[in-house]
This record gives sequence, structure tokens and C-alpha cells, in this order.
Amino acid sequence: MTDSDEGRALDAALWREYSDNPCAEAKEKIIGRYLPLVKYVLGRMPVSAPSGLDYEDLLSFGVFGLIDAVERFDMSKGFSFQTFAVPRIRGAILDELRKYDWVSRTGREKLQRLNKAIEKVLRDKGSITDDDVMREMGVDDKTYREALDLVSRNCVISLDEVVALGDGDVALDGVIADESDGTVTALELQDEIASIADALSRLPERERQVISFYYYEGLTLKEIGRILDVTESRVSQIHGKAIAALKALIAT
Repeated sequence: MTDSDEGRALDAALWREYSDNPCAEAKEKIIGRYLPLVKYVLGRMPVSAPSGLDYEDLLSFGVFGLIDAVERFDMSKGFSFQTFAVPRIRGAILDELRKYDWVSRTGREKLQRLNKAIEKVLRDKGSITDDDVMREMGVDDKTYREALDLVSRNCVISLDEVVALGDGDVALDGVIADESDGTVTALELQDEIASIADALSRLPERERQVISFYYYEGLTLKEIGRILDVTESRVSQIHGKAIAALKALIAT
């Protein structure tokens, strides 16, 4: 039996134990088993701790999301817990960061200007270039790249739970969080998937590469920078531009 087989067997045993007897002890075993998943998710998020918080605080926010995922997970659905838990861990971290208003008022204004400029350039020209967006915003290169960094760090879109680039399959498992409350219908989800897939196909090659490396191959911004032979900061800017462009393309 390989290490991965042993890991899956251990996971199955833990979930069976928790399913048969959902006591605090069984829950703690599962949480302990998946704590590394919280570190993995946090390590891939392009965010930094705002003033007054540190890495451990962000980690604790992710643990809250993990606990919520454990309590909500239904193994009878047939998909993996990791797929189910990742968006909840990320969401819990982002929810807490928003409470701390980690993007300043000036930063929010930059984001709004950038988004509006990209939408207008897209409507007028059908494609997006840095020069066109800067002209529409009326800013210099430095201010424009700062805005792209903000988009990257403020990113809440979870593309990795929506579309799998490799073979075109749709990863619905991690998106349908609570079928019982009816907040997301299958038809709505299919429409969202189709919109995102179409928008991805219309991105420039470099933006598509970054999206693919980051969301579908699980690489960090630093690792992507080494592959593309650019700085981590530049990857963050490309990532920010791709996300802003995707939002505009989906909206239009």
C-alpha cells in the first residue's frame, strides 16, 4: 500500500468514526488531520496580515472555516473533503479580513476606478491593454500597478472550485455548499461556469498562464515568478489584471 493509499484509508476511517459517533473527540481528530490544509490554503492566498494581526491570526481564521467544513461535510455525496473545505477555509479568512477593513478607503477607490476603466475599455475596444486602461484611469504606470496589486490581494473569486482547465471537467463539488438551502441551483451554477470558461478563453496568453499556474496547478506567486522569469510582484500584478479582466468579461 502506498503512502497515498494509506492516507485515504486513514481519512475514510476517521470520517466513518465521526459519522457513527459525531462526538467532540472524533471531530478533533478530523480537524487535526486537516490542519495542514489550512496552511496550504493560506499560503496560496495573495494576502498579508493587516496592522494588528499576524500570520497566526490568519491561520486561526482559516481553522474556523475548517471547523465549519467538518460540521457541514456529507461524505455520502461522494466527493473529497479537501474539495469541499478549501472554499470555506478561504472564505473564513477573507470574511475576517474584511472586518478589519484591510483595504483602505484610498485603496477601494483605486479598485473602483480600475474596474470601471477595464469595463469601459472592454466595451469600447473589445480587448484590454495596460496603456488603454491607464489612459482611461488617467494614472501613471506606478499607480496602475499598485491598483493591480490591490486586486490580486483582494481577490475573492474561487476559480479553482468552479472550472478545471485540464480536461474541461467541472468541479461542482466544492461549489455546491448547501443544497438544502436552495441558494445555488444547478442551472445558475452551469451559467456561471459557462461565463467563466468563456471569459478565461478571452484572456491574453500571459494572464491565462498565471491563472492556470495559480488556480489549477496550485503554485504560489513566487513559484510562478520563477517559471515566467519575473518578480513575485509582477506576477501579482498580472494576476490582478487577469482577475479584474475576468470580472469585466463576465459582467459584459
